[in-house]
Amino acid sequence: MSCAKKAYELLLREIGLGPRNLGCYVNGAWKARGPVVATLNPANNQVIAEVVEGSLEDYEEGMQACFDAAKIWMQVPAPKRGEIVRQIGDALRGKLQPLGRLVSLEMGKILPEGIGEVQEIIDMCDFAVGLSRQLNGLIIPSERPNHMMMEMWNPLGVVGWNACIALVCGNCVVWKGAPTTPLVTIAMTKLVSGVLEKNNLPGSIFTSLCGGPEIGQALAKDTRIPLVSFTGSSKVGLMVQQTVNARYGKCLLELSGNNAIIVMDDADIQLAVRSVVFAAVGTAGQRCTTCRRLLLHESIYKKVLDQLVDVYKQVKIGDPLEKGTLLGPLHTAASKEKFEKGIEIIKSQGGKILAGGSVIESEGNFVQPTIVEISSKAAVVKEELFAPVLYVMKFQTLKEAIEINNSVSQGLSSSIFTRRPDVIFKWTGPQGSDCGIVEVVKLGVTRGSNTCDDQLAQSTTGVNCRWHKGLILASQFTQLDLALGV
Repeated sequence: MSCAKKAYELLLREIGLGPRNLGCYVNGAWKARGPVVATLNPANNQVIAEVVEGSLEDYEEGMQACFDAAKIWMQVPAPKRGEIVRQIGDALRGKLQPLGRLVSLEMGKILPEGIGEVQEIIDMCDFAVGLSRQLNGLIIPSERPNHMMMEMWNPLGVVGWNACIALVCGNCVVWKGAPTTPLVTIAMTKLVSGVLEKNNLPGSIFTSLCGGPEIGQALAKDTRIPLVSFTGSSKVGLMVQQTVNARYGKCLLELSGNNAIIVMDDADIQLAVRSVVFAAVGTAGQRCTTCRRLLLHESIYKKVLDQLVDVYKQVKIGDPLEKGTLLGPLHTAASKEKFEKGIEIIKSQGGKILAGGSVIESEGNFVQPTIVEISSKAAVVKEELFAPVLYVMKFQTLKEAIEINNSVSQGLSSSIFTRRPDVIFKWTGPQGSDCGIVEVVKLGVTRGSNTCDDQLAQSTTGVNCRWHKGLILASQFTQLDLALGV
């Protein structure tokens, strides 16, 4: 047995997994009657383990049990439901390191980010616990004598939504994880199911399924699920929304991000460069909040670009589990092929490769971090390549920079580096960035939520207003936290 295989087995054993795993937790039991798939380590494309996917029969059995369990769970008092979520958070804390390693191993993001992903779920559990005692309704005065209006929040029933929030709100959860990371789905579910079992609660309160598109389509069409959330591409998200809307269901989408960072002429260039590098290179450009477009004021354009190109040459590429690695592999071999095709399209549309631009010959899905000088009007700039490719362009005025920032439909997050109050208020105002989260960073970098198409049911947009969740970072410090653990 190879050393890598032994390391896989040790990690899997620590979190309750094995060489072959049943991929569905339905009706309080592990089972699966679908095809067997292999999950791969993107750093070398070796098999980590096998997973038996679910069938439509498994889905139906799980949904019926989940629907029945909802009648029990919604009657549990909200603070008691919060206690269950608190225990789930504690179970995750106990496996923070091995779960983080599994995320890095199966997805390919560097270890600090893998651990950070698990920590974010723990934080969400903590938030949900507090929320369980704050599901308050309003008492509203009525114009009619001796009357009042009372607002009360009741569970929907079974939802495909954020599990922590859904559970404290009294909903049962059905979860279909990403088909290329089934081990993470199974490991997470084992922790949740263990908490439910310890508290003598029906396991079907939390139902999870590993499977292909047919499971996702069944979930989107199922009238027993009033709310469905989806995270992924805008193309697939639109299909999900159309299917759910056709049955008058609710849909919450978290889709593409073609995010821009603007660096004004008064910015701290050194810190801006450091921030942009991680924003563009972290997770190999496969975050919805990845910086894909860098807008530089013409007076500092060459200075920033020269520093950026120099830093890109120093980016450590390699095994995401190794200390010091900044750039791991792309998640799949298909992603690497899309990167190659994308580079050809970029060149055909006048893009000039200033750094990177090639795949790295290896067993894994590694590519070079890439900087492209290109016009903001190029068609390829309007699309999301989902790889470590950074488009750089110059601007003369703030108005021009805002127009470029707002010229794409996938405006998920945006930020600006500046020290000037007039720029801050313009950027965050009604004629500023149209993204869901808008940041002003005197020292930092942005991450945020999505405005990708108000038509695609983004939670960050209201009916009559565009809603911003903003953050202004003003500090005299010379260091900047880029992400959890990084």
